[in-house]
Amino acid sequence: MSETITQVVREKYAAVAASGLTNESAGVQAVAEAFGYSAEELQNIPAEANMGLSCGNPTATAHLKSGEVVVDLGSGGGLDVFLAAKKVGPAGKAIGIDMTPEMVERATRNAAKQGLGNVEFHLSTIDRTPLADGSADCVISNCVINLAADKPAVFREIFRILKPGGRVAVSDIALKKELPPEVGQDLMAYVGCIAGAVLVEDYVAGLKAAGFSAVEVVDTKKDLNAYAKVEGQGGCCSPAMTAPAPAASACCTPAPAGSSECCTPIGGEKSLAVVASDCCTPAPAGSSECCTPNPVHGGLSELISKYDINEFAASVQVYAVKPS
Repeated sequence: MSETITQVVREKYAAVAASGLTNESAGVQAVAEAFGYSAEELQNIPAEANMGLSCGNPTATAHLKSGEVVVDLGSGGGLDVFLAAKKVGPAGKAIGIDMTPEMVERATRNAAKQGLGNVEFHLSTIDRTPLADGSADCVISNCVINLAADKPAVFREIFRILKPGGRVAVSDIALKKELPPEVGQDLMAYVGCIAGAVLVEDYVAGLKAAGFSAVEVVDTKKDLNAYAKVEGQGGCCSPAMTAPAPAASACCTPAPAGSSECCTPIGGEKSLAVVASDCCTPAPAGSSECCTPNPVHGGLSELISKYDINEFAASVQVYAVKPS
């Protein structure tokens, strides 16, 4: 089952990497800002580095210092790696780890645009990285550990690559209480960062079992429904817009190739994304479909529409220290 989960997660996030989602989309930027990124931070990274996949801003709380080595687990398009690289400076290094080739390729292209000499990206799962023992001062991650099928292995790997005294500063999704079976057993809810999340107390216990001390998992009180308020959002945990959908007959013409709109409404008036069909990605040119389903959403939005996501889950900041 764990291999199936890993493969599905890889496929869905490969589709996100291949999509046109960038910080130039108001929806994508709104998600990042809702979870702690400043407009200035987002303007100082390549637009393609942000795809709206965040549930926090780990670089804001990692207290990174010049000359440090920081590792980002599940680095995606490189958003947090680039922000970290600027904080640790030329004498430091920011390293991204991601298991999706398309994400690593996208991040590498973004790094070239930045001209940064202190970043590198590796294709690897986050439970078995190519990094040496005791090589990192800090490990960060952003809404990714919840996707790992073997979380204890991830915690052990973090412990291994950290130097004595090294620290963890992770943004993630954790559960406040058990999920309803309909959600907890749904594979698309797993891909969407919900079903794979563990209880806060289990997160703490897992880190302590790996050897960490000073473990804290802090509820940031961010509204997870922020994902549902953005048009065209393709990010993690984000159901379709909750705004009223246009009538079915109002949206049936595919958008022009390369358009950021889901589809072109009859009459030419701009429309919101189509909630009923969970559409967030423009259909291929010439397609008879209004738009194609979001690669991460799948059937997640239908499940979440039945439940208050904030009742069960929380955006959390996770802190821990490897004893010296």
